[in-house]
Amino acid sequence: MANKVLVVDDEKLIVKGIRFSLEQDSMEVDCAYDGEEALEKVHKQEYDIVLLDLMLPKVDGLEVCQQIREFSDVPIIMLTAKSDDMDKIMGLEYGADDYITKPFNILELKARIKAILRRNNRSHRKEEEKDTRIHVRDLTMDTESRRVFLGDREVNLTAKEFDLLELILTNPGKVYSREQLLNLVWGFEYPGDVRTVDVHVRRLREKIETNPSDPHYVYTKWGVGYFYKN
Repeated sequence: MANKVLVVDDEKLIVKGIRFSLEQDSMEVDCAYDGEEALEKVHKQEYDIVLLDLMLPKVDGLEVCQQIREFSDVPIIMLTAKSDDMDKIMGLEYGADDYITKPFNILELKARIKAILRRNNRSHRKEEEKDTRIHVRDLTMDTESRRVFLGDREVNLTAKEFDLLELILTNPGKVYSREQLLNLVWGFEYPGDVRTVDVHVRRLREKIETNPSDPHYVYTKWGVGYFYKN
């Protein structure tokens, strides 16, 4: 089945170019030209990945990203004309999985898309006989449906937040450096730096910890990295 991509950008020539290139790789491409239209489409249809411009009419890209994360963990790549580090970090903090700065090479963009789709497909393929539930204190992770519950309340995590938490909880006592987590969760080819890990850990703690400054699931070993202890 063809991967379905939503391209969101108000520059129609850019959208046309991306669409043509992705369709050459047998992807199904849908388009939106402002933030409101993008949100409508993501609410109505399921996509394998969203390419989301930062600067959009009506609703800007960061707000669109944040709203999508309230109901979906679809992978999001931010497209931004701004090269400032804070813009990149903000995109990740709002739930984006990756970012690429304009002007970009279409081959690089396609490589990023395919890397994310590969990791996402791998993370969804589970052996049928494997126990799909992880129980830790009040938290339950279902690795098959990729759902997380605190007691009876479901917690919406992004794909990377889920992968990060699963890795840490299934290896209690093992301290992972930020570099190790970046390589294991994002992949060795990921171009970002270790601040990506810190951003995701902070967002994860805000979602699952009663008091994020006094965590009970994802602990910090100062100067080393992150871990879980029984």
